[in-house]
Formats: sequence, C-alpha cells, structure tokens
Amino acid sequence: MTALIEVRNLKIGFPRGAAENTVVHGIDLTIHRGETVAIVGESGSGKSVTARSMIGLCGNTASVCADTFEVAGKDVRAYRETDWRRLRGQEIGFVLQDALVSLDPLRRVAQQLSDAAGRRKLFARTQPDFDSHGLLQSVGIPDPERRLRQYPHQLSGGLRQRALIATAIARNPSLLIADEPTTALDATVQKQILDLLAERRKAGHTLLLISHDLAVVSRLADRVLVMNGGQIVEEGKTADLLRNPRHPYTRQLLDAVPSAGSKGFRLSASAASPGYDQAVPVPASAARLPLPAKTVHSGNHVLSVRNLVKYYGGSDTPVVNDVSFDLSAGEALGIVGESGSGKTTVAKIVLGLVEPEEGAVFIDGQLWSNVSDDVRRPRRSIMQLIAQDAFSSFDPRYTVEKIVGESLEITGLYGAERRERVLEVLEAVRLGGDFLQRYPRELSGGQRQRVAIARAFAPRPRLLVADEPVSALDVSVQAQVLDLLAELQAASGTSLLFISHDLGVVHHLTDRVVVMKDGRVVESGDVAQVFSAPRHGYTRTLLEAIPSLA
Repeated sequence: MTALIEVRNLKIGFPRGAAENTVVHGIDLTIHRGETVAIVGESGSGKSVTARSMIGLCGNTASVCADTFEVAGKDVRAYRETDWRRLRGQEIGFVLQDALVSLDPLRRVAQQLSDAAGRRKLFARTQPDFDSHGLLQSVGIPDPERRLRQYPHQLSGGLRQRALIATAIARNPSLLIADEPTTALDATVQKQILDLLAERRKAGHTLLLISHDLAVVSRLADRVLVMNGGQIVEEGKTADLLRNPRHPYTRQLLDAVPSAGSKGFRLSASAASPGYDQAVPVPASAARLPLPAKTVHSGNHVLSVRNLVKYYGGSDTPVVNDVSFDLSAGEALGIVGESGSGKTTVAKIVLGLVEPEEGAVFIDGQLWSNVSDDVRRPRRSIMQLIAQDAFSSFDPRYTVEKIVGESLEITGLYGAERRERVLEVLEAVRLGGDFLQRYPRELSGGQRQRVAIARAFAPRPRLLVADEPVSALDVSVQAQVLDLLAELQAASGTSLLFISHDLGVVHHLTDRVVVMKDGRVVESGDVAQVFSAPRHGYTRTLLEAIPSLA
C-alpha cells in the first residue's frame, strides 16, 4: 500500500523558561492509503499534539523536527503557514472533540460548509460542483434544507458532531483525523458517529483516530499505536493487541474499562500508590483486587421519590413525567438515559434546587420538596453533590482547605475540629495535608475530582448525588475515582444516587438502575438483571450502542 503519512523520529517540544519541554520523543508513524490507524493514550501522552503536527497546528512556539515528515509524498518539514493552509482541507481534514466550540456560533451551517469547501469570496455564488445537501446527507443529517439554515446551537450534540465532520470532508481530503470525536457523547449518539466513521472506512477512506478508549477504536482501527509519556510503547494489529497486550500500560488501559465483569473488583492498578492519578504499570501476573463489601439496608429508605412532574419554559411537554423510585441506606442507584431524558432534572429536584409541579421527595421519611428554606436548611448537610466539572464548581480563589471546609459550615464545625476533619477526608481520598494550601489551578483533573469527593463526604452525608462525575476523565483516572467512590461508600454507609449516560460505569458501580427516556422511567430493577435481560426496547438500544473490546 502507498504511504499517505510517513514520519520518522518525530520530536515536538515547547519552551519552558530558558529550556524546552519535549512532549513527543522521537516516534515513527506510517499511515497507508485506505487504512484506519488509531493512536490511544491518556491526557498528556502526546497523541493530540502528534495529530496536530500533521496539519501544522502545534502553535507558533512549538518546535517540530523529524528525520522524515511526508504528507501525500510532500516533505512538509520546511512548510510555512501559507503552505499548511493549502494542505489543510485538501489533503487532511480535522475533526475535534467539541463541535460546539469548533463551529462558529455566529454563522449558519451552510456558510461554514461553504468556507470549508474553499469558497471564500464574500459575494461568490454557489459553485455548481458543491452539493451542500448531499454533503449533509453523506454524514447522515436528515432534512438538510432546514439544517443548512440553522446555527450550531440549534442542533443536537449528534447533529453538531456530524456537521463538524461534514466541514472536515467538504473538500474530500485524502486523510481524516478525528481527535476524540465521541468523548462525552451519549451512547446512542456515540454509536451514530462511530457508524459514520465506519462507513467512510468501508468506502476506502483513510482515517487517523485519536482516543483514550480502546473499546471505541476496536470497532474502527486496522492498527493501534499506544502512547504514554510522548512515546509509542506498543503497536500492532487491533485484534492482536487487544487479545494479547504486551506492555503493562496497555494492560492497565484494558483493565480500567468498567464492565459487568469488573463489578466487585478494583479497576485501578494500585489504590495506595503515590501520584494516584498517574499511570501505574501493572505486572503481567496481576489479578483484580476485590472492593470492600458494603451493607445495604433495603428496608430503610433514605430517599423516596413519588410521581415527580416538572415543566420548563411554559412548555406543554414535561421534562420529568411521573417519576418514582426509592433509595435504601448504603445502596447505590444509577439513573441512565440520553441527554434530555430528564435524569439531571430529577437530581436537581432531589437536591432541592428546583421544585416539582407535581409529586414529592422524602428524605428519611420527611417531606423535602416544596418546603421552605427554614425547613431544609438544618437538614442540608445530610445531602451532598459531586458535579461533573469539579473545576467549575470550585471558587478559584479558595485553597483546597477552604473548598473542603466550606461544606462543614452548616455542621457547626470550626477551628481545629474543622481542620482535623478536612485532613481526615483528604487522607481518605489519597491526597493528604500537602494539598491543603493548593489552589484548583494547581491540581490535575483527577486530583480536582478527588477534592470534590472529599468536600462531599466531609459532612458525613446520608445521601450523595453524583451527576456525571467521571465522564470527562481519562480511563485510568476514571478507574481510580470509581474505586474511591466505592471504597468511601462502603466505609461510610452513604447512599449514592449516580447519574450517568455510561452504562458500563453504572453496571460496575451501582446495585440497581433506573432507565429514563423522554422524562419517564421506562425500566428499573437490579442492575445485573436489567442489563443482562432488558425488557424495554429503549434499554436494549442503549446496551447495543455500547462499544465493546470483542
């Protein structure tokens, strides 16, 4: 096969003071025409900056050098910005993770497709060979005439990502680079995007897929390259690499994927290792370690939700419609569903942040919804939240000590007693006193999420609500956070309401599950039973959409 990309001894660095910080250390990469290659690794591994080097988007301060660097037979080592502009779109299309950020919010879809196709003159008429309708149809967007007139914010997440792919292939490039194109998407939307990329692969197009999810790339890639610390630590044919990984880091990535088989066992390599959110090599003979057993008091309902109904914005259609469930002491209950299913609104009602139009919420048998703040305030400490984006939920001016201590104000704990409790929970989440005076900007993503967990557990709540707490984390950091949640829940006996669109995570962590669609509960029950023998068609659709390593 003809090589479309040929790179030898690629090194990429960025200035750090008077020195240079090298982030890619002499890697080799070959992509043949018609081939799909995946680069897998976590944040900081160097995979995204490697992809950006293929289109000259590493930034003006980057130092990029290689013994060989050819794109479509052209030596690009001496390319200037004008040279790269001619190559982008024509030879290589680029799809980023977040379509809402990548698309221009002030321009309609038609205008952005026109720009991507190379029609940059302000008053140019539509070129006869540019079929915008056909382009949208080729990426599976229905009703293209209406979608062309819309702005990005008027499209769903799946449609936005498809529109972004349409802009990337508008000039029929030789290579399409997709950098984490499905991360944080709902399972069924993710499947739609993967199906679209699979169709291009089947048609003979060349694809470079960047991801940290081996299950995703197993569906598409002919070959996989595993990156860690700026180096390729393992590569090979996809099926061979997944069945028989040789490098400890590859095995760690595979073991960290939550599933039915991982239930009751740790996902992370070592719960006690220093730098707990960093990659830790796993010996070839390592077996999964069991999680601590927990006690569920099924007759003692900490939370009872009865016939909730909620409308927004004067709409006649409820976003939550007749939702009921119970949560026992020490139990973990998952709520799953796609965006717009109503699961986050249910969480807000449970937290008392919004009130239902109908129905009621009871905490320990006492009415919690539609009561005054004077009634709620003395009981607030029994319920805590772990949000999806820990960084946004912190005051950037606060130290870790103040962030965690903030949740203790309602308990009346001050001075030395408060500091002692803050230290206690920081130790519990594997951080300790060294982090007391750090600020959120000085923490990694995994460390910030553990501070959020410490803050939630500090007042010893009876109920913990976790809304997508791991959806934005790398797979091994996600594994560590899930292990930590399981450990702390077992030790404290806290009830956990876990909101997620990731069914693998829910299967691994929770005891029971509630499946929501269009504001209603369509199925509920024991998580193993629901996922192994789903009764509702929508549940089956969700389960079928999950990519697997098979």
